[in-house]
Amino acid sequence: MILKLIKMAAGSAAKVSPWTAFWTFPSILASAFVIAWGAEAAQFLISQGLALAILAWMQTLPEFAVEAVIAWNAGKDPSQTHLAIANFTGSLRLLVGLGWPMIYFVAAAFSRKRDRGFVKLELDREHSVEVFGLFLPIAYFTFIWWKGTLTLWDAFPLTLFYALYLWILWGIPPQEETDETMEDLGTVPRKILELKPRMRNAAIWALFIAGGLILYLSAHPFLNSMLAIASSMGVSTFVFVQWVAPFLSEFPEKLSAFYWARKVSTASVALMNMVSSNINQWSILSAMIPVLFVISAGEIKPLQFDQFQRHEIILTILQSFLGFLLLLNLELVMWEALILFVFWAVQFFVPSIREQMIWVYVTWCAFEILKLLFARKAPAAWIGFRHTLRIRFAPKGEG
Repeated sequence: MILKLIKMAAGSAAKVSPWTAFWTFPSILASAFVIAWGAEAAQFLISQGLALAILAWMQTLPEFAVEAVIAWNAGKDPSQTHLAIANFTGSLRLLVGLGWPMIYFVAAAFSRKRDRGFVKLELDREHSVEVFGLFLPIAYFTFIWWKGTLTLWDAFPLTLFYALYLWILWGIPPQEETDETMEDLGTVPRKILELKPRMRNAAIWALFIAGGLILYLSAHPFLNSMLAIASSMGVSTFVFVQWVAPFLSEFPEKLSAFYWARKVSTASVALMNMVSSNINQWSILSAMIPVLFVISAGEIKPLQFDQFQRHEIILTILQSFLGFLLLLNLELVMWEALILFVFWAVQFFVPSIREQMIWVYVTWCAFEILKLLFARKAPAAWIGFRHTLRIRFAPKGEG
């Protein structure tokens, strides 16, 4: 039953010593920084959002690999469907409940000596694309939750949402090379941008390829070494699949985010890196699940959700929707980061009250919606999104 997948993973992990972490961890660390440098430099050649989307793709490859194995096994044995849902929902809840607040508090800690008062992470106007990029797949997943199945046909609109998101990002101009933006860059990307165009482009591609190759070669033994450690500590199957595996598979992304979050001026990039991964997983990763499930099963049939799985899905939907509502003003402040973290921590440490947490999220989302309805002006993200769409759809030579 649920132990089948873990036994397979444990079989691999048994061949890998926990000491493997001593070389795989530095490798993962190196890959995160190399890919981040490539994305930093690339934002001056393509839009920052598109550079972060590419970065998110590379960083979440381990998560895709883990979810692919689980979905494939669920096709052979439908009793494992709940593992696919556990890994998927756990990954998304970690991003919003732990990842977003982590970025805020890292930025606050590093700026404490220089500034007084509470730190405010302010997003750029073009980041409204990422904010609204969250909405469509979340809204569609509400329909998936309502019908209680994830089917092959659901993969089409979910993929379309992601394609639309990338298409909009493709039309956004790249960052301008001003003294202020160049000052925010690390030494490596700054040196790359000083090269001649051909050498500069080659160097950026080299960083992406090298970082991706290091990540590819080290991700599997890293996950297995961590599994060996988790198994020796007696971590349960469900906890491993829902929380440990997603945390480890998203580890490169958290390292990149930490790197950018050290400065308030670049912390918004770290946050959008996480949001881009949210969009990636709500759309493409979730679309991949029924495709692999059907291929593995050898017939077109849906993944059926039981009551517990539906609770997990709606809890994840509401958490991401709350995150979307909080970012509509294109900023993240202390109390918002604290709410996201506390709500996640409660359901993590006291899983028995997850059903009650659904209503907590519903209540807070309703509160945020009422604030929007009684506000005197439209949310900053909506204004920025309309402006960005005008630029994207403007005839060439205009905008």
